Amino acid sequence: MDFWLSFLPIIIYILLIVLLVVGIILGIKSIITINKVEKVVDDVNEKVESLNGLFQIVDFTTDKIVNMTDKIIEGVSAVASKLFLRNKKKKKKEEENE
Repeated sequence: MDFWLSFLPIIIYILLIVLLVVGIILGIKSIITINKVEKVVDDVNEKVESLNGLFQIVDFTTDKIVNMTDKIIEGVSAVASKLFLRNKKKKKKEEENE
């Protein structure tokens, strides 16, 4: 029994030392990986910011095109509604006259 009382703590200490070393190695590797990921994210962020002007131009042109098409559609619908309302008014007048 004395053997186990002296042997088991030594085994436990050795395993704890190994676990601590593995934890330190994994921590260092994760820090290195996080630094690499941070560099990639910064690079991607710079590239996206360089395209920001292009996105603004595209947004501006699409807004102008939408405004122009809205005005055209409003004009066409106004003309169409006037034509159809005239026909209905003419028919009502003809029916009233008869």
